[in-house]
Amino acid sequence: MLTVLGFAMIATFLVLIMTKKMSPIAALVLIPALFCVAVGQGAQLGDYVIDGVGKLAPTAAMLMFAIVYFGVMIDVGLFDPIVRAILRFCKADPVRVVVGTAVLAAIVSLDGDGSTTFMITVSAMYPLYKRLGMSLVVLTGVAATANGVMNTLPWGGPTARAATALKLDAGDIFVPMIPALAVGLLFVIALAYVLGRRERKRIGYLTLDEALAPGTDTETVLVGAGAGAGGDAAQAKGEGEGEGHAARRAGGGAGAPGDAPAGEGAEPAGFQGLDPNRATLRPRLYWFNAALTVGLLTAMILEVLPIPVLFLIGAALALTVNFPRPADQKARLAAHADNVLNVSGMVFAAAVFTGVLTGTGMVKHMADWLVGAIPDAMGPHMALVTGVLSLPLTYFMSNDGFYFGVLPVLAEAGAAHGVSPLEIARASLVGQALHMSSPLVPAVYVLVGMAKVEFGDHTRFTVKWAALTSLVVLGAAVLFGIV
Repeated sequence: MLTVLGFAMIATFLVLIMTKKMSPIAALVLIPALFCVAVGQGAQLGDYVIDGVGKLAPTAAMLMFAIVYFGVMIDVGLFDPIVRAILRFCKADPVRVVVGTAVLAAIVSLDGDGSTTFMITVSAMYPLYKRLGMSLVVLTGVAATANGVMNTLPWGGPTARAATALKLDAGDIFVPMIPALAVGLLFVIALAYVLGRRERKRIGYLTLDEALAPGTDTETVLVGAGAGAGGDAAQAKGEGEGEGHAARRAGGGAGAPGDAPAGEGAEPAGFQGLDPNRATLRPRLYWFNAALTVGLLTAMILEVLPIPVLFLIGAALALTVNFPRPADQKARLAAHADNVLNVSGMVFAAAVFTGVLTGTGMVKHMADWLVGAIPDAMGPHMALVTGVLSLPLTYFMSNDGFYFGVLPVLAEAGAAHGVSPLEIARASLVGQALHMSSPLVPAVYVLVGMAKVEFGDHTRFTVKWAALTSLVVLGAAVLFGIV
C-alpha cells in the first residue's frame, strides 16, 4: 500500500508541476500533506515536516547567503571580465555559447558543491543567453547535466556515501570509473554542440557587433528549444514567439542592456552584466572581491567552517566593504530578495515532501519493492541492475536514502551471486547526471531560480538528456569492464 501511494505521490507531483497546474512550492507542500492523511498518518504530519525542515535548514541558510554574496559580486562587476571574455570566445555563436556552458559548469564543479557551480555558471552565462535570445532551459539543462557527471568526484558526496555505506575506499571506487565518467562528460559536450546547432538554426548567427548592439529585451524560456521556428520553439514564456520574432532577434534585437536604471533596486535585464555605467560597479575593489571569492571557495573546499557560516560571513563582508552605507546595503538585499525568497521557500517546501516521504516509510517500501522485483536470473548481473536502478532511485530519493538505505541491500544481493561490492558501488554512481535535476535536490532550485526558468520547463527539457547521459556512462563502464 505504501509503495503504491509513494509512487502515486511522486507521479502526482511531477504531473502537476510539468503541466503547470500548480506551482512547485504549492505542490511540494500540499501533495505530500494530502498523501500523509491518505495513509492514515495525518496526526504525525507536523513531526515529519519539522524533521524535514530541520535537516534542510542549513542548506536553506547556505543558499540564502550564497545568493546574496554572488548577487553582490555580479552587481560590483566581478564577473564582467569573464562574461566579456566568454562572449568574445563564443563570437555570439549559439553553438559556442552552449558548449561553453557545459565546459564552464564542468570546471566549476571541481569545487564539489552544486549550488556554487550553478550560481557561478548562471552568473556568467545568463547575460549571453538573454542577449542572444537563446532558450534558457538549454542553459539550465546543460549546466545540471554537466554538474551531475562531475558530482561523482570523491568530495562531491555520492562516492563518499557509497564508500561509507559499503565500508570501501573512495579512491578504489572513483579512480576506475574515470574513463566512463570522461565518456559521459564528452557526451554532455557533444550534446551541448547539438543543442547549440539547433539554437543557431532557430535564432540565426549574430556577429559580435550585433550582439553588443542595444535592442529589444526578450526572455526566451523554451522547452522545445531548437525545434525550429515553426515547432515548440514558438512557445516563448509569456507570449507566442513565431518566425517573425525569431527573425527580428537574429537581426540584432535579441536582448537589451536594460532600460531600467542600474541604481538601487533595479531589476537586471538583458545584457546589463556588461553595462559599464551601472551605479553598483566597484572597479577599485575588483581585486579585493576576487580575493574574497577565491578565499571563500578555498575555505569551503578545505572545510574550514560549515558552508552556511562561510557564505554568511562572506555576504556580510561583501556588503560592508562594497556598500558601506546601510541604505545601499538594504537596497542590494532588496534587489536580490526575489531570488532569495524563491529559492529558500522552495527548499523549505521540499522539506515537507522529503519529510513525509521518509517519515511515512514510503521511501523504504518503494526501495524494497524495486529490489524485490529483481529476478533471480539477474543475480550475476547485479552491477548492471544497480546502475539501471540508480537512475530512478536517485531521482525519486535523496542520495542519503539511496546510498545508505538501498545500496547495502543491492550489494548484499550481488555478493550472493559473486558480484563484488566495488562493482556495485561504481555502478551506483551512474545516475548522478539525472539526480542533479531531481526535485529533491535543493541546488536545482538555485539553478532555475537564477536563470528565471520554470521548474516544470526545466524538468521536461532536461530529464530525457540527463537520463541518456547516465545510460552512456553505464554503457561505457560495462564496455570498459569497470562494472
